[in-house]
Amino acid sequence: MSVITDWTPQKGAAFGKANLGFRHSLHERPMFSDEGLEQLLDRYPREKLGVFTMGEDPVAWTTWRKGAANGLSGGKLLEAAQAGRIWLNLRQTNDHLPEYARLGDEIFAEKEAMSPGLRTFKRDLGMLISSANAQVFYHLDVPLVSLWQLRGEKRVWVYPVADPYVGEETLERIVLRETAEQFTFDPAWDAGAQVHDLTPGKMVTWKQNAPHRIENGPMLNVSLSIEFMTPQALMRANVIYANGVLRRRLGARPTIQDGFTPGALGKLAIARAAKALKLQAPQERLLPTSFRLDAKRPGMLLPA
Repeated sequence: MSVITDWTPQKGAAFGKANLGFRHSLHERPMFSDEGLEQLLDRYPREKLGVFTMGEDPVAWTTWRKGAANGLSGGKLLEAAQAGRIWLNLRQTNDHLPEYARLGDEIFAEKEAMSPGLRTFKRDLGMLISSANAQVFYHLDVPLVSLWQLRGEKRVWVYPVADPYVGEETLERIVLRETAEQFTFDPAWDAGAQVHDLTPGKMVTWKQNAPHRIENGPMLNVSLSIEFMTPQALMRANVIYANGVLRRRLGARPTIQDGFTPGALGKLAIARAAKALKLQAPQERLLPTSFRLDAKRPGMLLPA
């Protein structure tokens, strides 16, 4: 049985290149029940669990705060997500739990079978368990992304990869890891966004580097966020990296070339050389741990 239930030749040809919506059947699987989620939270490496909270204003992205959940059982963590305003991020679940590795193999085997010429690697299956009305601020990702809704409802705004939504210099700073993936958002930009209302059984995927933001509905949300690369996506990331190096080192004003053109291949060589020589030192914004979850009162936040 197919994971995605509404493949068409047109969607297969456009996958990884355009913003697309799909229907899927993953939400029907027992692994995403309360019991399955509690087991997931108990077995996932606790030191890798991302625990976050945030403010309510979609412009105030600096209210995104990191927390800790040491000592809480999977059941208590799920209670906290149901009662509070938190976002649990379980990155690379496929690297830590065998059933998620098998799920990833199943999903990508189908994607590659249904999308002619598609080849994927650097696969990251992340589970997202988040509270009612929680949000993810305006940001973009370097890899390609697909977001699968399993429980609850959320709205996703996807913006064009163009000015004013994101400029090439902002892209360079993110790819060079000089700054976080979150950046300034203007609510007026919503007029130019594609809006996707996700309910269980829906999935959306978007163009590489497309800025997006997410708001949960008034209930617990469970989603599968999958990041991956293709040869074309990796080439684009390297071109952007090289552009950043050329701008900083030579004062150039480069532009992005998509595809395997001679110019792009030349920039691939520049990016590889710059990385080997460590010409660009990452300056990532590392969030301090500012709160911890209260084991006795689910959803309450205590000072770290």
